[in-house]
Amino acid sequence: MAHTFTKHHFHIVFSTKGREELIVKEIRPRLWSYMIGISRKVGIIGLAIGGIEDHVHVLAELPPAMTVPRAVNLLKSNSSRWLRQQGIKFAWQEGYSSFCVSASNLPAVKRYVLNQETHHRKMSLGDELLILLRKHDIAFDQKDVFD
Repeated sequence: MAHTFTKHHFHIVFSTKGREELIVKEIRPRLWSYMIGISRKVGIIGLAIGGIEDHVHVLAELPPAMTVPRAVNLLKSNSSRWLRQQGIKFAWQEGYSSFCVSASNLPAVKRYVLNQETHHRKMSLGDELLILLRKHDIAFDQKDVFD
């Protein structure tokens, strides 16, 4: 093949350190916008960002040369710096979850990411992560999900 064609979509989830409820409703729109801006600057296409007080979901298209760990590091380090500049004592958890998303599932995952407030009226982050890990057939030790 003379050319390279790629499309890498990921649903990425990460939470605040200790799952503290630090992302207050009033700051979320500005935080999501800031994270989209970070994405643009580094070549990530941010398709949707949503979340609640203690975690964030990102639906993104990564450039071929960018790894998921690098993308997550860029998003977390820059957004935590910005949040601290807003006067919030803030840190993200060390880990994250990442799931590949096929092009045909993008609309459904985008709706899911953007409707986190409604979704979490019925389900905790822990329950949500267990469902996502099982759905994607990822082996895990339950203690690692809740630490």
